[in-house]
Amino acid sequence: MKPWIVIGGLVAIVAVTVSLLESCSDVDYFPRPHTTPLAFEVPAGFPPPVYNFQKNPLTQEGVELGRHLFYEGRLSIDGNFPCSSCHQQVASFTTYEHDRSHGYNHSHTLRNAPALLNLAWQRAFRQDGSAKTMEEVSYAHITAPDEMAESILGIIRKLQQDANYKQLFKAAYGDEQITGDRVLKALTQFMLTIVTADSKYDRVKKGTASFTSQEANGYQVFQAKCTGCHTEPLFTDFTYRNIGLPIQDFLSDFGRQRVTHQSSDSLKFRVPSLRNAELTSYYIHDGRSATLRNMVDHYRSRVEQGPTLDPSLKNGIPLTNTELDNVVAFLRTLSDSSILHNPKFGAP
Repeated sequence: MKPWIVIGGLVAIVAVTVSLLESCSDVDYFPRPHTTPLAFEVPAGFPPPVYNFQKNPLTQEGVELGRHLFYEGRLSIDGNFPCSSCHQQVASFTTYEHDRSHGYNHSHTLRNAPALLNLAWQRAFRQDGSAKTMEEVSYAHITAPDEMAESILGIIRKLQQDANYKQLFKAAYGDEQITGDRVLKALTQFMLTIVTADSKYDRVKKGTASFTSQEANGYQVFQAKCTGCHTEPLFTDFTYRNIGLPIQDFLSDFGRQRVTHQSSDSLKFRVPSLRNAELTSYYIHDGRSATLRNMVDHYRSRVEQGPTLDPSLKNGIPLTNTELDNVVAFLRTLSDSSILHNPKFGAP
């Protein structure tokens, strides 16, 4: 699922609809006596998560329901576009080998699918920060005409015809009632559990592994020139920045400005996490860069000047060829391939 870009009044419609869904059954957010609470484990060295688990406590039953829904084609109007069609486990929950994803009726979405990793530490969502909750994002993807093109009522009607889903909802919420609120909250529970913190970098920090000399040299360069935006240990500071990319005329995507309507936010996009970057294929908000090395090379040779360019990039990031190779070698140490094969994240 790509971050769906809504224009004008549609933003308000989504926000109001999600607000109504959330207000209908707050009691559903809390574990029933028969459910099994699931503790959210914060990896060593990570800051406390910002997600409010009191509003939607994790349970084994809720996460399992969310996993089924994440891979459920019936969340899309024609059955062909589940959440997993754009957020594929094999590609660290991004779109495999595509710059931008495909949606209903042969549509091509606006942006590159961001990896669904470590979401409990995000305060806002989509690459322009236009969504404040994960539920809002899921609702937007489901109803976007160029993505899943379905309605909440349509999903409810289809799932109500499936006896297995009635049992899954009963296990998670105490009865067989299927509501939009429960669908969105269960999806959130599942996605929150996708945490990556077992890369070579993490093991080096724990003292159980060592960098090669090239990786160590790359880490030194990274610390000197990249951590102002890609802050450890999450490798993002979650800010919105213009990194000097020319706009794609056929997309006309001005990023954060679409949300704030401020010219000072033109061409600003959220700083992505670099965790699992090697595994996520296409880069940049619109997927225009096909390789990790090409992406890093942008900063030393292709930064375009402009009124909203991030001040730290006024002169680009000077890198020799050796430094470039070393930085890329270090970035590969951020790969945690375990989530690519972990059955608890895979299709039911």
